[in-house]
Amino acid sequence: MTQTETNPATLRATQSDLLPQVHLPRNAGMELDLDWVARVQANTSAIERRAATLPGRRSVKKAYQAAWLAKAVTLIDLTTLSGDDTPGRVRRLCAKARHPVRADILDALGLPAITTGAVCVYHEMVETAVEALHGTGIPVAAVSTGFPAGLSPFHLRVKEIEESVAAGAAEIDIVISRRHVLTGNWQALYDEMRTFRAACGEAHVKAILATGELGTLRNVARASLICMMAGADFIKTSTGKETVNATLPVSLTMIRAIRAYEARTGFKVGYKPAGGISKAKDSLVYLSLMKEELGNRWLQPDLFRFGASSLLGDIERQLEHHVTGQYSAGYRHPMG
Repeated sequence: MTQTETNPATLRATQSDLLPQVHLPRNAGMELDLDWVARVQANTSAIERRAATLPGRRSVKKAYQAAWLAKAVTLIDLTTLSGDDTPGRVRRLCAKARHPVRADILDALGLPAITTGAVCVYHEMVETAVEALHGTGIPVAAVSTGFPAGLSPFHLRVKEIEESVAAGAAEIDIVISRRHVLTGNWQALYDEMRTFRAACGEAHVKAILATGELGTLRNVARASLICMMAGADFIKTSTGKETVNATLPVSLTMIRAIRAYEARTGFKVGYKPAGGISKAKDSLVYLSLMKEELGNRWLQPDLFRFGASSLLGDIERQLEHHVTGQYSAGYRHPMG
């Protein structure tokens, strides 16, 4: 018996959003346009005012909230990036990615089986993750290019990408050289990103800007644009290792850069906030931001991801509360 009334029609209405979408053309990039970059500005006070309105103005309740939270699960890059990662831990994480929400909860909600958007690991664990996810269609993403600092020798960073792709990674999360942004060396950033994109081959590349280390929102906007010009399939806020990671002002800045790039080139580029997003209510705010600024098409895993791990546990806990009316202990929703 559920305490919270569930409307199956409302939940089923979102099931079409969980289905695969029409394949989009990959961002081919464009020639570096320094005039466009120079014109890019960021009105920090206006961006912060707009971002501050989002948590209070956008709220979904009951069955609608459960449906949005189920959608958020399908957009998570379930991640482990610890120095003590082991094959066993990665295999358990992959098992969670295959079945991120307990079957009894999904049955009570009237929802089909779902998976996370991807599993993200260090290069050393790529083969283990690929083997564990074989046949599921869940891609493996590898962090690369001297993650998280990006300060290893350039040829080694490129080689690391190639090795991860050869090991089976379908997505590569690269880190840019922050010094290129801080010194305004846009040509160097563009050339670096083009080289990384070429090394990825068919694997999609997510450019991590490490926005907490870029100084200003204008730098964030310009770095976003440069990476898209150079062919990034996604732009991503953070490594998760910086002091400041994903924030709503940074997200709004990057999302509007994506919108401007699509308006000029016709290419849709994905967005991935990472670091510090651990609560279910936060995922709802980000989803509403994407819907309002870019539209429903950006609510699919080929264009939007959360870089997170603990977020999934809180979402599953909220879904169980929707079903039972009671909050369960965290151990009922283990990561592996």
